[in-house]
Amino acid sequence: MGLELFQASQAAREVFEEADDSLGFHLSQLIFHGPAVTLQDTINSQPAIMTVSIAAWKAWQEAVGSDAPPPVSVAGHSLGEYTCMVVSGVLDFSQGVSLVRERGRLMQQASRRRPGAMAAILGLDEFALEHICAETGVELANINSEDQIVISGDKRAVARAIDLASARGAKKTISLPVSGAFHSSLMHQAQQGLSDALAELELHDPQIPIVANSTATPMTTAAEVQDEAISGLCRCVRWKSSVEYMVGSGVSRFVEFGPGRVLASLIKRIDRGVEAVTLSDPESIRKLADGA
Repeated sequence: MGLELFQASQAAREVFEEADDSLGFHLSQLIFHGPAVTLQDTINSQPAIMTVSIAAWKAWQEAVGSDAPPPVSVAGHSLGEYTCMVVSGVLDFSQGVSLVRERGRLMQQASRRRPGAMAAILGLDEFALEHICAETGVELANINSEDQIVISGDKRAVARAIDLASARGAKKTISLPVSGAFHSSLMHQAQQGLSDALAELELHDPQIPIVANSTATPMTTAAEVQDEAISGLCRCVRWKSSVEYMVGSGVSRFVEFGPGRVLASLIKRIDRGVEAVTLSDPESIRKLADGA
């Protein structure tokens, strides 16, 4: 992923080079060429996804120049909050990519000490799943849309919750290929390490409001962003509510930067009346820039 951006955009190329310099190894080559099994390790996938996302953002800025209107707000799903921190000026990209690699290392370490699992449940609402959580000990990890919610927790508890969800009318259950129980209390150990890492950085107030995953409300101070980053390791990503907040505040066009189009698809499921596009390669950037 990201190779076309690297080849077509000087601004994107500088992002990949800065990631390599900041981390002290050729992350860019791992992003472009794999191997996939190494890239999928959370310690590598987190800085990789952030790098491609920022490269797409910089390529977009390069394409449209200074005339492009700035976002009225930004939001990211879990890791994406850190991309938002860079875009909104809370920290610079070099700091951000190093921080998310450390975040990945801490999450990987916590997963080894307290193994867990995650599963997507389709077709049951939040109320029904809260009851299942109470019965099994799992936790709500991502509320992605009205009918797509992810649960997280101990492996046996997640398996039990999947059985209950199926018995109570879930249209589909999907065990996710992840290395741990992210956005659950099993990540508690990682919080202290992340707090220490953040304490070493000078964070700035966001220049663009960041809609917080855990509260679906805008963050406008560095202190709010820091608290969200730490607590967010164990708290639910309320993506549906975040999108609804932005739509309610007047947002009608959403632009997703980075690999894949998962968030754009979710946004359209949450509200079919808004526009949602993904910028992940030179062609998609060119098309939107021509119509901007």
